Amino acid sequence: MLDGITVLDLASVGPAARTSRWLADFGARVVKVGPPPKHGRAQITPPFYAYAGHRGIERVLVDLKTEAGVQTFLRLATAADVVIESFRPGVVDRLGIGAAAVHDLNPAAIYCSTSGYGQTGPRSQWAGHDLNYLAVGGYLDCSGRNGDGGPALPGATVADSAGGGMQAVIAILAALVARATTGEGATLDVSIADGVVALMSLNVDEYLATGAVPGPRHSLLTGRYACYDVYPCGDDQWVAVGAIEPHFFANLCRALGCQQWSPHQNDDAVQDQIRADFRAAFATKTRDQWVAELGPADTCVSAVATVPEVTTDEHFRVRRDFVRATRADGPDFEQVGWTLAGADRTQPAPTVREPTFNDTDAVLRTAGFSPAEITDLHDAGVVA
Repeated sequence: MLDGITVLDLASVGPAARTSRWLADFGARVVKVGPPPKHGRAQITPPFYAYAGHRGIERVLVDLKTEAGVQTFLRLATAADVVIESFRPGVVDRLGIGAAAVHDLNPAAIYCSTSGYGQTGPRSQWAGHDLNYLAVGGYLDCSGRNGDGGPALPGATVADSAGGGMQAVIAILAALVARATTGEGATLDVSIADGVVALMSLNVDEYLATGAVPGPRHSLLTGRYACYDVYPCGDDQWVAVGAIEPHFFANLCRALGCQQWSPHQNDDAVQDQIRADFRAAFATKTRDQWVAELGPADTCVSAVATVPEVTTDEHFRVRRDFVRATRADGPDFEQVGWTLAGADRTQPAPTVREPTFNDTDAVLRTAGFSPAEITDLHDAGVVA
């Protein structure tokens, strides 16, 4: 779908790395730009399997702290459709590789800056990670509670992935569509914290419209009603119940032998009693027995699966969510494959590359650098 689109990716980890991963899954050519080993330091050195093993991605090592390195990057950027960066706001401009510098040479480029709090605002220079953005965006306060009453830590990097990475992908794709009509590039300011606020819009909008303060057990989607909750089964495994619609709730009550509660789905006075009866019913069978019985019966019941169970789940296997990958220096293994809608799930098994892989010379040759120019850059220590 993105054949012919070239992406320069200045990020090593986090939302921007997820962005380039998904763009590559859609067919874009992605070139990661990193520092030579002796210059600077990576934010984090990911393990070989991180971000799907860098499948289908090239890597060039350039010292952007040198003038020759900056000019090398800008020369690469003249042929790029998209540039992605995740430095702290202001850094790329100080280096001379910001949106203005790129657009001077390539006005059609889509320049996407991803950061925790955005390019402007009082927190723009703050450091942070996924948990911080979930905290300031209201997500944690509306989540379940630990035994000590504090917000429970999420089981996934929701902010980095959905608040940041997917937001950036959507913005980049929209900008590419607009460019097809106008011929003009764009400058995108992706704030992960803003993305979390967008994910929290149901709760935030309710507060803005009514003044009601959301939180755990406040509303339907945060556990106020027994029809939308999790329950332990007879084998100490759990099921998730999402029977929001009245007919689904009636089906569930009937299957659990709790028909008396069907007319009282949203009656606050009896929610504890409904939950107690549901718990007693679910305790009579194992999780998998209940899922086999209730899953196909229009009750909105599913297993709370462990990660190992996810990887062997028949449904995900049928949909080819996992792919076998090969390593040059290790045994074959599996990883999450091309799972996003529109990605080609029939692609051959990828070869996983270590985080230290290096395609610098090949990338430079493709960009039109002569052998002599490449040699000079090596001799000057500008590229690895």
